[in-house]
Amino acid sequence: MLVIQSHGRNGQYHPHLHIIATSGGWDRQAKQWVYLEYMPYRLLRKKWQWSLLTMLRQTVKTQEIKRLVDTCYTRYREGFVTNVQKGDVPARYQSLARYLAKYVVSPPISLRRIDRYDGRHVTYHYRSHKSEQGERETVEVYTCMGRMVQHTFPKGFQRIRYDGVQATKTFAKLKALIHDALAKVKSIITGAIQIIAPLTYRQRYQQSTGRDPLHCPHCHSEMGLWRIWHPVYGVIYDELEAIRRGKYASQAPRAAPTGSPRRTVWPAAGGISLSLPGVP
Repeated sequence: MLVIQSHGRNGQYHPHLHIIATSGGWDRQAKQWVYLEYMPYRLLRKKWQWSLLTMLRQTVKTQEIKRLVDTCYTRYREGFVTNVQKGDVPARYQSLARYLAKYVVSPPISLRRIDRYDGRHVTYHYRSHKSEQGERETVEVYTCMGRMVQHTFPKGFQRIRYDGVQATKTFAKLKALIHDALAKVKSIITGAIQIIAPLTYRQRYQQSTGRDPLHCPHCHSEMGLWRIWHPVYGVIYDELEAIRRGKYASQAPRAAPTGSPRRTVWPAAGGISLSLPGVP
């Protein structure tokens, strides 16, 4: 799985890729999982440089790009930067996934990192990669806006890509083999896979803001969601309409008393049952 990130911690243009890969793979012939015991780090740097520059040269066929590619080979003789971290997946997969998801849906600099704004200058803080300490930077308003706008991708651009066995077509073909592989190494990767139930709006809001949206700030009682109104789209949820559409009622027919054609409507949870005479 590959995630592209175009900015650094200070908001400046710094395109790079985050790649999550397995430390091994499934051998079809041997029908077993093969672990990768050794990673040729220096070769990986040169391989990444060759792949990227070759793709760039083939895609943009200009003399300027040709000179740029030649300069990159001359200047970076050891290859491009590849930061490989090997560790226990069950211990790190949740934090890594949250880290990547945050940068996919969040701006380069969040509002909480802006310390001051006087109408002409913006001061914000960030944690430097070089010093690993907090640093502050003050720039003009238009410079700050430019740093944010340059990270806006075109509409429809896919920031997350899947390759290898995670590719859609490949995964469909190898699904049975993957399940077989997971069954064989289940004891080894216990905890690496976790099925997460979908969160409700209330739970998502609490995780994002730390506040309960259904907690009344005046009487401190729990409120019930009755209607959601949007200034542009109008009413987008109405509990009364949901009740009228039978949100809480089950229409499963139950046996009625002998000699009386009727249907009993039973509530999904709680409440009382209603016996409706004459309703087939």
